[in-house]
Amino acid sequence: MNTPPKGNWHYELITDGLMQLERIREVLFEGDSPYQHVRIHDAECFGRSLVLDDKTQSTELDEFVYHEALVQPAMIAHPEPRSVFIAGGGEGATAREALRHTSVRRVVMVDLDELVVNMCKRHLPNHHQGAFDDPRLHLRHEDALRYIETTDQRFDIAIIDVPDPLEAGPAYRLFTQEFYRIMRARLNPGGIMVAQSGPTGATFYEQCFSAVANTIGSVFPSAHISEAFIPSFGTTWGFIAGAPDNAILTLTPAEIDRRIARRITGNLRSYDGIAHQGMFAVPKFLRQAVATETRIITQEQPLFVV
Repeated sequence: MNTPPKGNWHYELITDGLMQLERIREVLFEGDSPYQHVRIHDAECFGRSLVLDDKTQSTELDEFVYHEALVQPAMIAHPEPRSVFIAGGGEGATAREALRHTSVRRVVMVDLDELVVNMCKRHLPNHHQGAFDDPRLHLRHEDALRYIETTDQRFDIAIIDVPDPLEAGPAYRLFTQEFYRIMRARLNPGGIMVAQSGPTGATFYEQCFSAVANTIGSVFPSAHISEAFIPSFGTTWGFIAGAPDNAILTLTPAEIDRRIARRITGNLRSYDGIAHQGMFAVPKFLRQAVATETRIITQEQPLFVV
């Protein structure tokens, strides 16, 4: 047997029988907020990374794939997104992608954990790229469900970028039918909601993804599933858009590229018209899983992943 290499390692269970390891160069911050265990480290393969409750949230190497896949399809599908709501998104990269759009006038980012956001501001500059200094961004540290329940603001786009629904974590109520119903009511006519929805690999999708897709589909007229491979997550990752129609599917690659050129500042590294087609052309097993899913996630019957 080979001797395990020396050093400080980040160990992360992908499943109970599969582990991913990465050697840590330096821990930049580690501590506990009132809500979760927080670590930001610099590691050999994926660079600077945010890890919450021992689960990787995003890494310097491949965060652009995740954040462009989460944000851009919904925003490009909307005729003219002006107001954006973000639940979570502590690294600032989700806000960064929304703020690329010249039509956007206001982004309200509600992240419960002020410690996470402050540490990301300090240690993850390549993630947020100055988004926290944009005057269009309005940052609030409170419960996103409570905010949406009580606000009188309306939004064109809602982006749900919170951690997976862990039983001890703060985010599981944002995966429920009740939340999606309130969120839909806070959207302007033609508004689109998109949510990160967990892993979609062949051994992972039943944990979370198909149930979230079915729950969003029970609230919105159309629910569109997509995925992108995120190396640091060890699998493909899923996103579900709740929309009023099928516009997100019917845009041609040429039209998507025209909208990108007309609306977006800076260069996208992953998303364009051709990538859009690939993201929404999900495998047969995933389409079948969503089509046959019966679970509806509610506050009385929440879903938890391990």
